Amino acid sequence: MVKDTVFLMNQVINNPQPQFIIVEGANAAMLDIDFGTYPYVTSSNCTVGGVLTGLGVPARAIGDVFGVVKAYTTRVGDGPFPTELTEEIGAGLQQRGAEFGVTTKRPRRCGWLDLVVVKYTHMLNGYSALAMTKLDILDALDEIKIGVAYRHEGKLLDSFPAELTLLDKVQVDYITLKGWKQDISAARKFEDLPKEALNYIQVVEEQLGVPVRWIGVGKKRDDVIERQ
Repeated sequence: MVKDTVFLMNQVINNPQPQFIIVEGANAAMLDIDFGTYPYVTSSNCTVGGVLTGLGVPARAIGDVFGVVKAYTTRVGDGPFPTELTEEIGAGLQQRGAEFGVTTKRPRRCGWLDLVVVKYTHMLNGYSALAMTKLDILDALDEIKIGVAYRHEGKLLDSFPAELTLLDKVQVDYITLKGWKQDISAARKFEDLPKEALNYIQVVEEQLGVPVRWIGVGKKRDDVIERQ
């Protein structure tokens, strides 16, 4: 069935009976052509603004915005990657997380979770909550790091760098946490997670000021913890 989707969606939005439209983004926020790490971007807007310009819905219609973030950071192809792990740990994340492009089969570069990047995307999108995927991929690690700030020549930066040349030169401040060293795939409640994994999630929430509502703990569709 072919429809004028602008008209159809605005009919739904303005219907007196409550109805909802779910819009799923296909690319990561840092691939956004305007706000991403240009030129290592895609050809369109991957941030929430793309919903308005791409689908023709008014800004007032936007309700909750849920961000999806892995428990570690990945990148396909070239470009600066401050938290990248180039040796054994990075290779382990790549293998355990099956970090290979679906179409191209290119290996994804892997690194520690970079909250400087996530904070920047929160500035752009205004997340209501986060879904954190692949927490189980960190199961095997003795210790886990989270990138929380950037420095350049010893000076703390107050935001994500707008210049790619600067991003390529930053040093990362990390919080180091103890790993949980156990299989978490059977967990279905937040309190089922080991205390170290709970701590990991709580540190992320404290640093971002955004709740983590969903946590992926395995490969299967139902390997998810949902918090209310």
